[in-house]
Amino acid sequence: MERLIDVKPVADASTYDVVSVPLCSWMGNEEEEAKRAAVTDVEEQNSISNFYEKCYNESLIRRTTVAYGIAELLKRSSNGALDTENDIRIDNFVVSVSKQRGSSQRPWDDIKGVGMISSGLTLTIEEPSYLCGLFEGEEDCDGQMGRHLEVELKSTVPQVQDISSSQQAAATIHGGEQESNRCHSFARLLYELLTHEPFPDDALAVDADAAPTIKEPDQKRARNSHDVSSRKKLMLARAKGDFDRAEIPFQIPCIVRMQKQGIPASICLMTQNLLECALRGNGNNGDQLHNAYESLAVVGEDLHLLLLDPDRFLFDNRNQNTNNLQLLYRSDKLYGRDKEETLITDAFCRVSRGKSEAFFIGGFSGSGKSMLVDSLRDRVKCVGGYVTKHKFDAMSREKPLSGVISAFNQVCLMIKGRDRPVIAKKLRDEFGVDFSLLLRLLPNVSVLFPELISPAMSVEVGEAMNARSVCFTLLRFVRVVSSPRHPIMLFLDDMQWADSTALDVIHTILSDTMGSSCMFFVGTYRDNEVQIDHDIFGLLKRLEISNVRTTKVYLAGLDQEALNTMISDALCLYPRICKSLSDILFQKTKGNPFFVLEFMQSLKSRGLLQYNIHQKRWVWNEDIIRAEDITDNVLHLLSSKMNGLSGDVQTLLKVMACFGSSTNESVIGYLSESVEYAGVRNGLEGALSDGFIVKDEEGCLQFVHDKVREAAYNLIPDSDKKQFHYHLGKSLYSFCDGEDVGDTIFLIASQINHGKEWILRDKDLSIAIAELNMKAGEKALDGCDHKTAYSYLGAALSLLPNDHWRNHYDLSLRLNFLMAGAAKSCCQYDEAEQILRGISGRTRCFEDKLPSYLLLSQILRTQGKVDDAYNTCSFVLLQLGETIPESVAPEASKTMVEDTLKMYEEVYDDDWLERKMEGNTLRTLIKIYNVMAFASYFCKSYSMVVYFTCKAVQLSLRNGICEHTPLSFLQFTGNETNDDDAVLCYRIAKNAMSLQERFDMAAQIPELFFNFYGRIAWRFKPFQVCADNLRRGFETGLSTGDNDMGLLCAIHAIKTALFSGASLKSTLKEIDYYLHLLKTFKSAKMYSNILIYRETVSVLIDKGDATSIQEKNLCGDLDDPSNKLRDGLFCHRAIRAYWSGYTERCNHYSEKYMSILWPEARFMKLQMEFYHGLNSLDILKKKLRGFSSVKCKEALRTSISVMRNAAAHSDWNYANKLCLLVAEQQSLYCDHLNAIKLYDASIESARKSGFIHEQGLACEKAGFYYKRYGAVHKALDYFKQARECYEEWGSSMKVDFIQNELNNVNVQMLLHNHNELAR
Repeated sequence: MERLIDVKPVADASTYDVVSVPLCSWMGNEEEEAKRAAVTDVEEQNSISNFYEKCYNESLIRRTTVAYGIAELLKRSSNGALDTENDIRIDNFVVSVSKQRGSSQRPWDDIKGVGMISSGLTLTIEEPSYLCGLFEGEEDCDGQMGRHLEVELKSTVPQVQDISSSQQAAATIHGGEQESNRCHSFARLLYELLTHEPFPDDALAVDADAAPTIKEPDQKRARNSHDVSSRKKLMLARAKGDFDRAEIPFQIPCIVRMQKQGIPASICLMTQNLLECALRGNGNNGDQLHNAYESLAVVGEDLHLLLLDPDRFLFDNRNQNTNNLQLLYRSDKLYGRDKEETLITDAFCRVSRGKSEAFFIGGFSGSGKSMLVDSLRDRVKCVGGYVTKHKFDAMSREKPLSGVISAFNQVCLMIKGRDRPVIAKKLRDEFGVDFSLLLRLLPNVSVLFPELISPAMSVEVGEAMNARSVCFTLLRFVRVVSSPRHPIMLFLDDMQWADSTALDVIHTILSDTMGSSCMFFVGTYRDNEVQIDHDIFGLLKRLEISNVRTTKVYLAGLDQEALNTMISDALCLYPRICKSLSDILFQKTKGNPFFVLEFMQSLKSRGLLQYNIHQKRWVWNEDIIRAEDITDNVLHLLSSKMNGLSGDVQTLLKVMACFGSSTNESVIGYLSESVEYAGVRNGLEGALSDGFIVKDEEGCLQFVHDKVREAAYNLIPDSDKKQFHYHLGKSLYSFCDGEDVGDTIFLIASQINHGKEWILRDKDLSIAIAELNMKAGEKALDGCDHKTAYSYLGAALSLLPNDHWRNHYDLSLRLNFLMAGAAKSCCQYDEAEQILRGISGRTRCFEDKLPSYLLLSQILRTQGKVDDAYNTCSFVLLQLGETIPESVAPEASKTMVEDTLKMYEEVYDDDWLERKMEGNTLRTLIKIYNVMAFASYFCKSYSMVVYFTCKAVQLSLRNGICEHTPLSFLQFTGNETNDDDAVLCYRIAKNAMSLQERFDMAAQIPELFFNFYGRIAWRFKPFQVCADNLRRGFETGLSTGDNDMGLLCAIHAIKTALFSGASLKSTLKEIDYYLHLLKTFKSAKMYSNILIYRETVSVLIDKGDATSIQEKNLCGDLDDPSNKLRDGLFCHRAIRAYWSGYTERCNHYSEKYMSILWPEARFMKLQMEFYHGLNSLDILKKKLRGFSSVKCKEALRTSISVMRNAAAHSDWNYANKLCLLVAEQQSLYCDHLNAIKLYDASIESARKSGFIHEQGLACEKAGFYYKRYGAVHKALDYFKQARECYEEWGSSMKVDFIQNELNNVNVQMLLHNHNELAR
């Protein structure tokens, strides 16, 4: 037995009183003790008979324990050392008994060993210490009395001397005879031990003539005779009743005597087989004695089995009614899967240490895949994990993603009973303003927030989310709720019915490199039902590429030993008795566990496996079973069984098979109200009692196995299946029409859609069913299952008549628009575009076209077709009577900004904030202006960007606020170029952000955060705050489906983090994560942009030696002024050159970059001013040739002025930079006192702001300053501080540089000291 619990120390021998008692005396004392217990305690028992039975069972276990000890002692002794006749007698043995002082113990725990008086051999018996905890208090738990014993021979065993080969042959013959005598003597001892009476001497005198009278049911007698007896004869014999052995009793007189005394049938059978061993040794017919023991070793194994599970193997079945006697399958035991069970347990143990893994199990249906996974459930729950499961279904293949979402939704209910407050707070912190997205996806999250009233979520959010956004939202959820203390085990069963959308969720979570996801994914599939191009194998390949540890196992049929153990348990018989039967079943079923169990049930139902009421055991005839002509498919057995059921039960099974592997009982209730399916309620009771269906606590009905569902589905002829589905759907539809049936609408639509050919014959019915499918599609969209919505909406469109635009205009418009949105969410952009352009040609008025044009512009923008998006919006504006200039002069745009700011100062007040914009047209105009402002950035001039943002703001100032007002204000303030207006624009931006609370703006969060934290707030708020919120914008963008804006937030988060001194290694990891996403989204421009940042970080870490992947050939033509990547590359090359110490190269690229006038470059230009000023100082210090000192001094003054203005807005971000520039300037002009103060001020300011890189830089500059003027001790101190800062930053390049300077200073100090000594 595997050690599953903590080892407990064995009690010291001093705590026991141990005494050896003659076996005969022990038997008498044990019987009297049992009687005293009965007299003393009988009044306290609720049932006298139950109490007596308990006492008898305890006594039986004690006696069986002694028998086991004696058998093991005899097995370990040498045959030649014993006189079988005299030594194996009841009066030649002693029992060692004990009572543990100061504690109670089970009645059978007092037996500590046995001994043989004549030989001096002793054997200790003990329960292994690691099992003690398994049985604590078990006498109060369902009567469990099982034991797992271990024995040890204490005395020296006589050694067998070396003998010749001829002597060995003679000894073998003699040994066989002696083993028979030993078995015979042990049978006598067992009889006396159990019956407390002498063994009848006349029973031992059995000769050849008496042998035929010893006729136990010979289920194996014809083992080798099937070549003589034809199948026809066997069938005739069965028909005549030759097989009816259920009434045959034991036939050996002493065995009959044992049974009359109440000795269990298992002991009686053992005693009989021991006597048969003696008869075989006397030359009797072996074919009739096939169950005879071969040796005492096998007897010991059987006795151990009786003690291990006495309820199953030792005690008799008290049931006298054999009609409903069931085979006692161990439904909770996993047979023959020790290796696989170890693999899956080890995999989960690794996950519980904090690393996600995947485990795939392939195998035929019925091979035990689900049971293998279920064997892990208790372990997962024991460590505080959450186990959630979804079973894919052949009948529900259009909504696999919904199943995965529902599995995670169930986790919320599990959390409720554990760490609800902690997890709830973490979820709030993680999702923040986009919490409504999570609530929409996982409604059960609300149980974690009792105070929460679910907000009304706009349809816009649902339309924006897509399959990728669902994946990312679930990933964020798993990051929060999973941990090494609470890992999630997600079990997806029957993955052969899954599709790529469902499996994408698994890949997204398992391949997460940025979060702390701790998930153990287990997937099972029927490998004989999947092709090599199935999505399962695509997932395996992607996980391998993502370096996710994955284990794959295949479950074949059970081997013959494991199968025999399973059959032995089911029949409650010794494994040796069942061996030949299990061999036959193995040949017929290939060891498939489910097939075996169903085949045995079939044998039982047809009378080929019978229960012998006298012998209290199952009996069979192997020849007849071997001759059974069955297919290799369990469906044949199940179908045959189902054909004999009542009509109501068959109807119920057919109905449930059409629904899939499970359905809710309420659906059966709906059906039972109809005339056609009135009997399904009675059928349900029959199916439950027959074991085809099970019901859980929530009223969910499930088939016990997939093969049962398949067999039930096969009850419907193939030619009738479509019609059966159709009528079933119509019955549900007629009963539920007009009611809110929740998710049942999917079931109704799926069933009725099978009858499309009949639906299309009735135009009114076609419209009704189209509306039904539209509702199902909308329901799926609400649940974020866009692929399912796409399927139902497509079905609805296919049911519309040819004249639907003319006669069913509203339905056609709504359906087509929903279909376009579903196609967009499924990334079917071309189809969505085609549908939307089709709508524009069919609509009756321009107002009906507007939603389609807006959605079309979003799709075009998502695809990177910004010119087409701009032109689409231009067309809409023209239709609305707006004029759009071809271009706007910079002076005109500047005037528009001034006018807009003035208008804002005049209009903005509390009264304006209370004005709601009236009319959809005005709101649409603002939205279009916002889209065109974004598109203009890529395809038009900057003046056009300003034009559209000013138009949007002015429109809102004149007409009141709406949900698009905050974005228009933020886009406007992000375009300001005049430092004098910076404070006013920041105030406008903050006011715009405060308007979020008035609207559900989760879908706009990415764009709002990008504009506020990426374009405005960095002037005033700490860089770290901006970076954190830009990451939040990234996460929300991917959760809402706005991938482009989310990734723009990511780029700006990296940019801001880089200049805030964030850990370089963490930043590199974050960049690689974004690059991975950009590859997935196939965004080449953004990929190149962020690759530039990666190269910069790589250079700062180690000059790119180990971390660089190079940005060469990805940034286009660097001589092309329209190439926006070029400008960013100039900036980054200047920064890399500065930190690497390349002064001239830094100056070259910084001058190129500083000439850029593009307003979006303001953040980078401000940072470059700092580095350009420091680099100019280095040129002046080094007195490099070819550089104008006047120009360098002017650049320095400009940098100081710019930093001073910046520090006025944000002391946090820029004070340290200003101090360092001025300190370097003062050191150049030899103003030592001010220089020293400013160096220290810069160091302290950078430390307070968390800019570890600039703290190190200030220390480095101070070190060089002191070194230059000979203060080597001071220089050494500052260089050491610089090295510590750079180590924390993660820059090996700078650490090496500073270390080199430290070495130089140390050498300089040594020379100085040497010179001093020389003087």
